[in-house]
Amino acid sequence: MNARHLRLRLIALSVAACLAGLPVTYAMTAETARREEMPRAPQRSAGHESKSQGSIDRGSMEHGSMDHDSMDHDSMDHGSMDHGSMDHGSMNHESMDHGAMDHGTADAAGPLLPPITDADRAAAFPDLGGMRMQDHMDDDPVLASFAFDRLEWQDAPGDAAAWETKAWVGRSFDRLWLRSEGERSGGRLEHAQAELLWGHAFHPWWDLMVGIRHDFAPGASKDWLAIGVQGLAPYKFETKATAYLAGDGRIAASFEAEYELLLTNRLILQPLVEATLYSRTDAARGTGAGLDRLEAGLRLRYEIRREFAPYVGWVWQRRYGDGADLARAHGEPVEDGRLVAGLRVWF
Repeated sequence: MNARHLRLRLIALSVAACLAGLPVTYAMTAETARREEMPRAPQRSAGHESKSQGSIDRGSMEHGSMDHDSMDHDSMDHGSMDHGSMDHGSMNHESMDHGAMDHGTADAAGPLLPPITDADRAAAFPDLGGMRMQDHMDDDPVLASFAFDRLEWQDAPGDAAAWETKAWVGRSFDRLWLRSEGERSGGRLEHAQAELLWGHAFHPWWDLMVGIRHDFAPGASKDWLAIGVQGLAPYKFETKATAYLAGDGRIAASFEAEYELLLTNRLILQPLVEATLYSRTDAARGTGAGLDRLEAGLRLRYEIRREFAPYVGWVWQRRYGDGADLARAHGEPVEDGRLVAGLRVWF
């Protein structure tokens, strides 16, 4: 069919359409004829765009009037959309129905954790039951220790020797203690005492001590009731504080504090301070009322092994009050300083 015949046919159809009142059909038919007459354009590739999406004015689009429910989102190619050019600031997020979104169907990064069951809880928190006394005793066996804190020679007339020792046996909370100290000079026992005490741990760092003390010298033997504490004071000061009561009503007290300064793992500097007080003067024993004696020492030891450590040091003593007067009366110095060397041993 040539172009002339086609035009004549279209004119005839137009007249018939006008008479019949069918303009729409005519328009569709004319459009169909025009497409049949025009040559077919080559098909575009899937990735080609006839118009740059960057030139589309998305800000002028009225998204509020769009019927998003009728859109088939599954068939949309979201990977090809240019989301960077979208004006998200103009979107009305408040009008969106976020509650209706099904987040449970989203593809998470990993599998969801299963819910915790009663069996899981039982495995994580087993029923240990009540602790029996026998179990506690098995975990806290009876132990013992013996130590010479000081076994030393002192540079004094008559080559004095001194000792301070302690031993204990028991468990973590309750122990039986034996403490002793003394000094011998010029072949004569200057003073010596021993204490037998029961110690109970009432704090992680402190023990309550109750027992008796026996003085061997100077003078006649004497017994005291003893009560006190020992432990680790703040800043790691090892502390002993004990009060004594004699049968004749005399009261005495002693206080001792020492500190260990680690210069190296084996070289240790140990300062020590000790004070002794009495309620009344006892001329027979050479002790005075109030502060009777103050002693300070500085010892440097080297631990060949933890249980075996020789040391050297300096010790200073001072008598006060009636005690100083009694020392002068017996021809003894009121103040004295001396070099010491000794051994610290424990096992």
